[in-house]
Amino acid sequence: MIASSHLHPSTASTADCLVTGATGLVGNNVVRLLVDRNQSVRVLVRPGQPRESSGSTRQGIGGGAFAALPVDAVAAALHDEAAMQRAVDGARVVVHSAAMVHVGWRHLDEMRHVNVEGTRVVAQAARRAGARLIHVSSVDALGLRGDGEPANEETPPGGMLACPYVVTKREAEAAVLAEIEKGLDAVIVNPVYMIGPWDWKPSSGRMLLEVGAGRGLFAPPGSNDFVDVRDVAQGILAAMTRGQTGRRYILGGQPLSYLDAWRIFARVSGRMQPLGIAPWPFVHVAGWCGDLAGMLSHRELQVNSAATGMSMLPHNFSCARAEAELGYARRPFEAAAQDAWDWFLGHGYVRALRPRTALAR
Repeated sequence: MIASSHLHPSTASTADCLVTGATGLVGNNVVRLLVDRNQSVRVLVRPGQPRESSGSTRQGIGGGAFAALPVDAVAAALHDEAAMQRAVDGARVVVHSAAMVHVGWRHLDEMRHVNVEGTRVVAQAARRAGARLIHVSSVDALGLRGDGEPANEETPPGGMLACPYVVTKREAEAAVLAEIEKGLDAVIVNPVYMIGPWDWKPSSGRMLLEVGAGRGLFAPPGSNDFVDVRDVAQGILAAMTRGQTGRRYILGGQPLSYLDAWRIFARVSGRMQPLGIAPWPFVHVAGWCGDLAGMLSHRELQVNSAATGMSMLPHNFSCARAEAELGYARRPFEAAAQDAWDWFLGHGYVRALRPRTALAR
């Protein structure tokens, strides 16, 4: 069960770690790994969010993201400086994984409020409390190389689409670096495309679910690095003790074209293999049509020109620094995809296909 409490500066309990975004894919896996290591964990929940069912998107999941976990839940909004300070006080390490994730052209103000101002408040609170901050950013905050070779932590910005998500992730890193200049002990980690269990919302697992639903006939023409979220969680814990203050670490994965990734998704879900790569002009047109549909419906769709534009990029990065300095390691991606699919099956997000099809590999 969850031990819920409201903390106050004068009576704040101690905790090994505070995790923001703890109902998300990264945060929930970090929480579970910390608990497995017998660490005391405090999780941040939004004010008014049911604590016993936080993160649950299905009926009958059995208590949601924190069910049966011995964690201390504290309610605070990221932008509430006083509440965040109370949440941070007494924690040795803060893992800040809360963020608004949307690849599109809208919601810049809202994303700045969450991703940038929220990060600034968390970083300031950690500095005042003397806690180490692990800021979970994204490789989308970095640049891409013009020659197609994998980028690294020092690659200058460029090559990415300047959509609100990319812009605000870069601005959030700048906010952390500004606090480091004032004395904050912080490390930035930049994960690649993650997949795995405990994807309650779901987030990046939507791609697997789409292919598993039979909607993966033609893959985008770009590429990405794919990784098991549990390996990223291990990298985050390594950064707590081995990461150098002010340093970025790419937590990378297996470089795959989207076609090869979708072939893996089709195998683990028992679906027909993709027919091929969607032609570039078709992807462009799909994005423009999504923009038009969004204008007519007054809401931005998941298929839009920013999302399709990002899907055509060679989105590949080197994690040599994390391997050398953090001991970062990755498991085969197909095993991660299988575990993610099994988790979705077990938690009611999808229905199993007929045995003959489901067992086909």
